[in-house]
Amino acid sequence: MFATYLIGLREGLEATLVVSILVAFLVKSQRRDRLPQVWAGVGLAVALSVLFGWLIEYTSTSLLSRSEDRELFEAITSVAAVVFVTWMIFWMRRAARSIAGELRGKLTEALAVGSLAVAGMAFLAVIREGLETALIFYSAAQGAAGDSGPLLALIGGIVTAVLLGVLLYASAVRINLSTFFTWTGALLILVAAGILKYGVHDFQEAGVLPGLNDLAFDITSALDPSTWYAALLAGMFNVTPAPTVLETIAWVGYAVPVLLLFLRPSRRKPAPATTTTTVAERGADTGAEAEAEADAATTPQRA
Repeated sequence: MFATYLIGLREGLEATLVVSILVAFLVKSQRRDRLPQVWAGVGLAVALSVLFGWLIEYTSTSLLSRSEDRELFEAITSVAAVVFVTWMIFWMRRAARSIAGELRGKLTEALAVGSLAVAGMAFLAVIREGLETALIFYSAAQGAAGDSGPLLALIGGIVTAVLLGVLLYASAVRINLSTFFTWTGALLILVAAGILKYGVHDFQEAGVLPGLNDLAFDITSALDPSTWYAALLAGMFNVTPAPTVLETIAWVGYAVPVLLLFLRPSRRKPAPATTTTTVAERGADTGAEAEAEADAATTPQRA
């Protein structure tokens, strides 16, 4: 359940920070009259994300009657989830410096067009996070079918993210978001490695890949699946005591190089001169740009 909580926390905080940037910009621009359109776009994005998650689950449980088809569907969604996780982590790391300015520019253009444009802009800013969350959650929760625990953990992560976003917006807390996103990004890479391993296993069960009975090792005697720590490792990172050769190759082949690339220090450009901003705007900017700047947790100042 920790894996799904982490997914909800990470994706939820990214979406919350995006919304904070939009709201802060409208408040500072004296355009509070457009806030209802922003919330309407956000609400529609959340609703469609929930619908997308339900559709994936419905397709797997109701539309696919053959077990081989269901295994193949789950394998494909697992690979897609890994692609989305990897892209999201590295995109956020690269684009964090400019995302706030890009959102303000797009919102300025939308304000000039009208209410529907504002709602549409807010919708597009949030829907990506929502669809990613639904897909990654479905793939990460496969091992707990029929259990409501992963769903509750995901909701808990999202609620935590929203509370953190509100507190950051109000400058009520100080969090080094650069460190936060680095650690959660590294943990999500390990979660994604487990999802990929699960997908390879599903491909093997569907008959697409060989080697279902070719075990890389068997440490069941040392890592009893019935113990709490074995269940924790399996639930978080899909580490099992008797994986196949292809599962092990997939896990290690993804986790090691991606972790090295993600944790590799990036070259920094000289930071531009800062100016004093409002509490709301600085709080939102800090959240959006924190992954690229280690000092993003400085206390916001009032104008």
